Amino acid sequence: MNETFYALPEEKRQRIINAGYRIFSQNSYKKSPVGEVAKEAGISRSLLFYYFRNKKELYLFLWDEACRVTLEALKEEKCYEPDSLFEMMDRGLAAKMKVMRKYPELTAFVMKAFYEKDPEISKTIQESYSGYLDQKAGVTIDMLHPEEFRPGLDLEMMLKEMYWATEGYLWEKIQAGTLQMDELEKDIRKMMDFWKMSYLNQGRK
Repeated sequence: MNETFYALPEEKRQRIINAGYRIFSQNSYKKSPVGEVAKEAGISRSLLFYYFRNKKELYLFLWDEACRVTLEALKEEKCYEPDSLFEMMDRGLAAKMKVMRKYPELTAFVMKAFYEKDPEISKTIQESYSGYLDQKAGVTIDMLHPEEFRPGLDLEMMLKEMYWATEGYLWEKIQAGTLQMDELEKDIRKMMDFWKMSYLNQGRK
């Protein structure tokens, strides 16, 4: 990537990034026209290719940027400092909503990129995702306090169920083109309330 991209005013950088997230989230990698990214961003195709040598470089930059800003937001909200799982989740939701307000199409892009099958970029995305998780970008079982939950509960399965439910919800909304920030926050909080009732040790004082 041409380093002059970082010298652009923040508003212009954000406009280009959001244009990329929007176009790439609507189609597969192969079927997403770079010219539409330039048009959406209000710049020429040649200028876009001045900043990014090709489509692959632009796409992987957008992926890395999504990971970077999300991880940064999670750290700023101190998401993994509390002892309580649901306090961690509450802070994590707040962090992700903050990111989505700045980059409305980021979540849809990340979901599409994660499931992208094009061999030109899929391996790089999966390897990057693994490295992202290694940077404490998610709740792990060793962060939990078993006494917080119902006796005998399979905590590993609980975390998987929460992840699958959230991913399934996001994927369904993205496929239908109905992912809205306010609705997303409301629905995730409803799921969290359900999980609290289902999994927490209600007799613990």
